[in-house]
Amino acid sequence: MEQILANGIYLGAQYAMIALGLTLIFALMNVLNFAHGQMYVLGGFVTYTFYGQLGWPFALALLASCVTLAVLGALIEKFLFAPVMRRSAREESTMLLAAGLAFLFDAVILLLFGEKQRGVPKIVDGVLNWDFRLIMPYDRIVICALAIVSIAAFILFMQYSRTGRALRALAQDRMAAQLMGVRVGRYSMIGFAIGAMLAGAVGGLLVTITGVNLGMGGPTSIKAFIMVMIGGAGVISGAIAGGVILGFLEAIGLAVLSQYGDVTYLLIFVSLMIFLAIRPQGLMGKPWG
Repeated sequence: MEQILANGIYLGAQYAMIALGLTLIFALMNVLNFAHGQMYVLGGFVTYTFYGQLGWPFALALLASCVTLAVLGALIEKFLFAPVMRRSAREESTMLLAAGLAFLFDAVILLLFGEKQRGVPKIVDGVLNWDFRLIMPYDRIVICALAIVSIAAFILFMQYSRTGRALRALAQDRMAAQLMGVRVGRYSMIGFAIGAMLAGAVGGLLVTITGVNLGMGGPTSIKAFIMVMIGGAGVISGAIAGGVILGFLEAIGLAVLSQYGDVTYLLIFVSLMIFLAIRPQGLMGKPWG
């Protein structure tokens, strides 16, 4: 039980970080960012380059990943999504743009880094062993703690900062926020940059545990969409709840059903379909949107 609880917290923290960036972008712009998983992979490769290849301290490499993805997200919103949203009222336009970005990022990653698995040195050596009831490498404990701190910092930023309040107003009612003087274009760009930065941050954290490769983008996006659907699209607290729920479901499934191969995610997908048939708006979403 202790091992399942620890694994659930570890997985839930990282999944919640992934879902936060996706749900923030959706809440602000009503855009399903299909390239979110590829941004996660890019963050991992940036950290791999600076930490694993150039020998930078891990903290600086992680900061470089966050800054790189934030700048990339801001540029994507300003020069791609914003013009498309101004010129087209159809949601399919932004969906196709996001899907195209996912394929573009995959091609760029393939050209720059190839398709092989890349790994970096551990940031902390050693394993916590508590009477064989709980076995957890110290690096996973550190990454989990950093993820939880990052989530708490994001919540405080959104709750108490001027930018956070503007972003929340924009998410609640875009037109009303504009009438109240909120610079919609500027804060949409900031929100997209923050969402991309979160993807880069969690990619930079997890490259030290799982490594990184070209094929991780698609599955990561699928997991992010699962978490958003569980919690409720566009609801930040719902994204955190969805991440924690998925983390514990995976931890329990891998502990109980490991002998049956990959059946864990089959059961998760079936459970998700049943859940959405009963409550399509998710746990914390509203029936009207």
